[in-house]
Amino acid sequence: MAENGARKWWALVAIAASVLVVGLDLTVLNLALPTIAIDLHASTSDLQWISDSYSLVLAAVMLPAGLLGDRLGRKKVLIAALVLFGASSAACAYATGTAELIAGRAVLGIGAAAIFPLSLSVIPVLFAPEERQKAIALMASATFISFPIGPVVGGYLLDHFWWGSVFLINVPVVALALIAVTFLLPESRSALRPRVDVLGVILSSAGLAGLTYGFIKAGQDGWTDAAALGTIAAGVAVLAALVGWERWLTRRWLAVGGLARDGLARDGLAADGDDLRGGRVRPLIELRLFRIAGFTWGTTLATLVSFAMFGIFFVMPQYFQEVRGADAMGSGLRLLPMIGGMVIGMIGGTRLASPRKDADGAASAPRASAKLLVTVGFAVMAGALAVGAGTSASSGTGFAATWFAVFGLGLGLAMPQAMNAAIGALSAERSGAGSALISALRQVGATIGVAILGTVLSSVYSSHLTVTGLPAATADAVKSSVAAGVGVAHQVNSAALLDSVRHAFVSGMDTMLWICAGIALVSAILGAIFLPRRTQWAAEPAVAAGVPAEPGVAEVPVGPVERRA
Repeated sequence: MAENGARKWWALVAIAASVLVVGLDLTVLNLALPTIAIDLHASTSDLQWISDSYSLVLAAVMLPAGLLGDRLGRKKVLIAALVLFGASSAACAYATGTAELIAGRAVLGIGAAAIFPLSLSVIPVLFAPEERQKAIALMASATFISFPIGPVVGGYLLDHFWWGSVFLINVPVVALALIAVTFLLPESRSALRPRVDVLGVILSSAGLAGLTYGFIKAGQDGWTDAAALGTIAAGVAVLAALVGWERWLTRRWLAVGGLARDGLARDGLAADGDDLRGGRVRPLIELRLFRIAGFTWGTTLATLVSFAMFGIFFVMPQYFQEVRGADAMGSGLRLLPMIGGMVIGMIGGTRLASPRKDADGAASAPRASAKLLVTVGFAVMAGALAVGAGTSASSGTGFAATWFAVFGLGLGLAMPQAMNAAIGALSAERSGAGSALISALRQVGATIGVAILGTVLSSVYSSHLTVTGLPAATADAVKSSVAAGVGVAHQVNSAALLDSVRHAFVSGMDTMLWICAGIALVSAILGAIFLPRRTQWAAEPAVAAGVPAEPGVAEVPVGPVERRA
């Protein structure tokens, strides 16, 4: 059994490596866009679609991908996603035109849409409750480490190779992950095989894609843009229709299941093994999960931290490069103290939240509850962000490194525990669909965060600029972004304009960091009030309760009515 224990951890490491690659792809592309614009003769609109095609497909496909994992087998779908991600990475690397690159990025989004939720969905299947803290911390580390590592890796590749290398680097890592997943990860899937909720898939894909595109467009074209506001409104309307449809479908699903009338049926499985709902349509979204405080508030807090965190990763590289004069690799290196603090927070938080054992080997209560760790973690993040909001154009690297490290410490304390509370509500039976719901909400939160915080940054930046005496076209260029402003200042050789641009950007950045601090503080209060003291794990009865095994199929020992090949 020790060998099996080691195998599942190695399998998780392989999946974490694939998540790391997906995260890298999100960060390194921005570095390559200027080179792509020259080599492929890409317009501004082309560059936007190269970036946005990935995000749109990712949002649209994530929920159906989790459902496919539950239905067809999580290992099968994950392997297919890795193959797709690796092949499309190679296609992007050797694209000869913008249309090819946009299509390749869209296919990349399909692969990532399955990798993200399925990387979480295997945790309730493979790991017992007492092991899941460490598993979630490992998976969260892979996600967060990718953001500062991306500029370092991307900067090195762009300095020594052509722009396609930022995509080609994915291929060997994905190949290693594919081999490890193939040989180490056991197959698992839902025991129930109802019909697919096709309408739910269509509504969720359309609604999430519309909402994501609307916020992206609003961030680019402004919040008065009619197309952006119309798309956001349409996305919200479609998602509202989705919720109504899923509520009706859930009531129908439960009614047909009999709701354990004789005390022997559970989750639609009768005592004699007959599936009472075998021919029925199962809801895509398990709305009953939101009745569980751990899932609702764990997911909410994880989404809020994504909102704030992506704002930081959006603004700080610009500060280091345009205000402090660092290159892309140097900018990434300056983000690394956050990783050090995060690792310390994760290790410490996991140990504090893990059950202790007395002299007889019996488990006792942990040293600290998830509620306490999440609250303290968000409070620490709020304090670090408030300090960061005091950054000036002349602040040294040591100042940024200090508050970054403290922010990472709070993130390491809070994020794994919030995710643990959410994932704890998922049974192995529906871990794919449930994990996809968590991932989709976090993705939307990140998109909204970048759009809103980017708008705040842009508004404050442009209002603090001094462009008196400049031609209208030149002034508009300076107001468009800090990079353009710095470029114009160098072109006209104006130290006064350069100083104005840098101080205006720092003013916008500080305002944005104050908002992020407020989000973290509100999250700490919400965690203290609503998050349960202990994670309530999904009920996991013995699978042998009248459910016959299929010929040649063994049953997963962790999770209800779960089978694996």
